[in-house]
Amino acid sequence: MARELLEGNKAMAEAAIRAGVQAYFGYPITPQTELLEWMSMRMPELGRAFLQAESEVAAINMVYGAACTGERVMSSSSSPGVSLMMEGLSYIAGTELPVVLIDVVRGGPGLGNIAPSQGDYNQIVHGGGHGDYHPIVLAPSSVQEAIDLTVLSFDLAEKYRSIVIVLADGNIGQMMEPAELPPMRPPERQLPDWAVRGAEGRERRILSSIYLKPEEEEVTNLRLLERWQKIQENEVRYREYYLDDAEYVVLGFGTAGRVAFSAVRAARAEGLRVGLFRPISLSPLPYARMAELSKTAKVFLVVEMNTGQMLDDVLRAASGRIPVEFYGRLGGVVPFPDEILAEIQRIANDSLTVDGDPRQSWMKRMKEIINN
Repeated sequence: MARELLEGNKAMAEAAIRAGVQAYFGYPITPQTELLEWMSMRMPELGRAFLQAESEVAAINMVYGAACTGERVMSSSSSPGVSLMMEGLSYIAGTELPVVLIDVVRGGPGLGNIAPSQGDYNQIVHGGGHGDYHPIVLAPSSVQEAIDLTVLSFDLAEKYRSIVIVLADGNIGQMMEPAELPPMRPPERQLPDWAVRGAEGRERRILSSIYLKPEEEEVTNLRLLERWQKIQENEVRYREYYLDDAEYVVLGFGTAGRVAFSAVRAARAEGLRVGLFRPISLSPLPYARMAELSKTAKVFLVVEMNTGQMLDDVLRAASGRIPVEFYGRLGGVVPFPDEILAEIQRIANDSLTVDGDPRQSWMKRMKEIINN
């Protein structure tokens, strides 16, 4: 199929449609509203279910109910809207239902603003609703990758009976660039044997997230953990650039990783042996590969559009073997390549140690940038 100029939000919506989503429930919130608007037009055209709920709380519980039928179901929102969905997501996890959620992240905390941010990392990767569960989290850095990961999300959700979240910052949702959409999948598919669609001619099926006996809840939690361990073994995804001889490794996901790639190429042109490691699966995060890189690199530089939420995971992977430096922009501010290039030049010229919190020196430099 031919490439065409596509906006990220609409591209993810159409990708979900072509992947076979049969029901969408959501609520408008910038910067993801175009996704909902596209669904409101396309889903009825195809005879599929679309409903704009009265709130994000209502939307995620509608997703919960529809997912019990075994159909492909999804929602989308942005940061404060996703926060409201957390209880429903925990119910979905406890009921072991496949669901896809797209989070187009905006600045926060609070209502914040409508500018792109990566401040939802902890909420999505380490936070979420109550209880012991792990969603699969995928982070695109382009419109094409957003399309591909949206389609993949439905397959992974069904394979593992899991929540899969596409974590796309506002840049990915709003930007337009050439991309290719997949073909429409045939609507017919075999429904899973756990689906609830009426009990005529068979025994009743009951789907629930409540286990009043602690022993039964414990068995469920162990089953979820065993499934998560399989996901960790099989679903780690990342991209590497110029790492064969890299002394300095920049790590970033989503838009931060994309901007960092431009800085890495500029640094290479200056003769600096620098490479980029871009995690695509944030959950499961590529801990093992980051640990391997920390044994050959001199320094890690983590670049994020937050105060260093993935940074803590990178520090864990590095385990004190090498210095880990940090550069972040906050509140919806997107870093420029020359800012990251300056950080690469700095770490190449400074004598760095593994001691201390890398945020301290970064905060000092940030105050100088803001004051100037």
